[in-house]
Amino acid sequence: MRLLLVEDDLDLAKGLVLALSSQGFAVNHVSLGQHALSSIKARDCDAVILDLGLPDMDGLDVLKQSRQKETHLPVLVLTARDGVDDRIRGLDLGADDYLVKPFAMPELFARLRVIERRLGTAATHLIKLQQVELDTSAHLVRVDGGAVSLSRREYMLLKELMESAGRIKTREQLEASLYAWGEEVASNALEVHISNLRKKLPKDFIKTLRGVGYSVSVNPA
Repeated sequence: MRLLLVEDDLDLAKGLVLALSSQGFAVNHVSLGQHALSSIKARDCDAVILDLGLPDMDGLDVLKQSRQKETHLPVLVLTARDGVDDRIRGLDLGADDYLVKPFAMPELFARLRVIERRLGTAATHLIKLQQVELDTSAHLVRVDGGAVSLSRREYMLLKELMESAGRIKTREQLEASLYAWGEEVASNALEVHISNLRKKLPKDFIKTLRGVGYSVSVNPA
């Protein structure tokens, strides 16, 4: 799941990006409300983590305007405003969830997993295709019950493919799910990850398909 983090506290944002990336999320960060609205308009994310105390506009105005552009985009409000009236207003304006600072990082992860399930990208924390099982809660991959060691990028790629079983994914779509804005991506990085997964997973589990550009499909049967 691609996340847009809207947070003007740069130290907090840096920590959140690192923590969320470690959980398999691709995270893009902006500090201004107008930049957030531009990203939402461009459909660069699957869900938004939104701080309310932004320097250029109130986060609630970002929420209100985003709902006019993308009514179904999940928004998790992350703020120091802990008053009941603030929470009610945020939820009434269309926030899917509201988490008050300071918060426990595992709680944020759990709430994001709920959003994933609502999106339909992860109906359960266990995804199983053939003899391969991926546990999104524990970040474990098993083949025939035995654990398989994957790097963070390999895990993210496998998760994206298993959630999209039976659908072709282009190179651009896969890279967007693995890397945040501005991250340097080697020209053969995707091929390297695919090659590593082929070595660690059952034969023919991941198949490279012919076509324009580069596309990958997972065999769901």
